[in-house]
Amino acid sequence: MTVAAYTPPGVGMLAVGIVSEVFGPHGETLPGFDFALCTDRPGPVPTDLGVPLTITHGLDKLASADLVIALPWAGFRTPPAPAVLDALSAAHGRGSLVAAHCVGAFALAAAGLLDGRRATTHWRFAQLLARRHPNVTVEPDALYVDEGRVITGAGAAAGFDLCLHLLRREYGAAMANGVARDMVLPSHRDGGQAQYLTAPVPEDGHDERLAEVLAWARENLHQPLPVAELARRAVMSRRTFARRFTAATGTTPHAWLRNLRLSSAEELLETTDLPVEEIARRVGYGSAAVLREQFVRRRGVPPRSYRRSFTNTP
Repeated sequence: MTVAAYTPPGVGMLAVGIVSEVFGPHGETLPGFDFALCTDRPGPVPTDLGVPLTITHGLDKLASADLVIALPWAGFRTPPAPAVLDALSAAHGRGSLVAAHCVGAFALAAAGLLDGRRATTHWRFAQLLARRHPNVTVEPDALYVDEGRVITGAGAAAGFDLCLHLLRREYGAAMANGVARDMVLPSHRDGGQAQYLTAPVPEDGHDERLAEVLAWARENLHQPLPVAELARRAVMSRRTFARRFTAATGTTPHAWLRNLRLSSAEELLETTDLPVEEIARRVGYGSAAVLREQFVRRRGVPPRSYRRSFTNTP
């Protein structure tokens, strides 16, 4: 995949780092991408930190990219130049995937690419996006919104969620999980932006114990893993464990475990020839029928159909 990230003057350095890290090289074990930053006029481009970046590619790079990502910039309240909007529209028109991180969504909205679609952006600017572009259905709580060939993501570190979702969608869970492991990140986060509006402050050693329990659960998915057992290992009451778990992850223990089991099943379906019955056992489902029910409900297809989309294994 050829990836071009539009880097406007005043671009956020965090966003540049995120896309460069995800789509940059990850060693010999993971496939690489033809990745480039591009801007209105090649040369020094100011950033939100005051440190200029030297960008060698112009807008013509957008014309050949399979994936175009609009990065956030400090002056997002003013629409980009018409040439930028035309380039984004042209990329979408010829079939490229077009994505936006954070307030990069304002560029896609100005180009008309979000009209009649759902979209998200940083929670702080969601109301502004909705007011300026009433034809866009803004979802302020989402970490990312996938509308087929147009994908938008929330602010700051949610750029990782957006990019990993794109990898998972186009290349499968094994690819996304491999890149996430390389960056020491979870491959998928449940919950939305609302969980980050207030940041809980650790009060004692409970958070460290919680992290240890989550790591233990990942290594023991074949077990039932009732919440009472997880709470016991964390040396907490069940109620305290559930409260601290939700504060730390943005979701419930049951939802976290379900997603972990399904993500592990996805990777096994993609990378092994194990029978579905054995995969169900390894990820903690009592039978292939239970795995199939959960897979269809949460992923939209049965496990065997999912496997066929990535391999030739029947």
